[in-house]
Amino acid sequence: MDPEYEEWNCNMRREMQEIIPGLFLGPLACTKLEMLVEAGITHIVCVQHEKEVSFMQPSFPEKFKFIVINLKDRDSIMIPIFSKVKVFVDNALKDGGKVLVYGNTGTCVSASLVIAYVMETNHMSHADAHALVLKKRQCIGPNETCLRQLKEYEPIFKAVRAHLNGHTSEMTGRQKRQFDEVEENISLISKMDIC
Repeated sequence: MDPEYEEWNCNMRREMQEIIPGLFLGPLACTKLEMLVEAGITHIVCVQHEKEVSFMQPSFPEKFKFIVINLKDRDSIMIPIFSKVKVFVDNALKDGGKVLVYGNTGTCVSASLVIAYVMETNHMSHADAHALVLKKRQCIGPNETCLRQLKEYEPIFKAVRAHLNGHTSEMTGRQKRQFDEVEENISLISKMDIC
């Protein structure tokens, strides 16, 4: 048996799981102060949909650094948000912090944000990153919109990486267009107040 594999049970849906060192994924139920402190959480990404705003508010904003991702619905465009979350998580981990990404159930959109982070950080395919996150939190189930956007994000982050490494000549025309579109979207998102 794989030493990293932990036998899954239904109660674990209400807990957070550490996906990679310092990055946790979980549901609203795991945002109790004692659970957050015990896990050493310092930073939190709260994913809320328009209909969840009344009960999906950041818990203990005076104790943790937060970003709140507000989505109109489960089919919202998330690709520009992937980069914003990556910067937040990277900064937290660089400072020795630990990050919890959570949503109401911690299975769809919040899981997709973690998959995108793992994919880009570890230079993985969307399928391999999805498999890694699923192995740690076995109840995830990104919807078709999320899965499609993760698949679309793979060539985008590769193009961005090629651009940052000075290999823009290696980018295909499609990658270049996607890169330019992402840069434009990131610029728009950075002007939004998500904290």
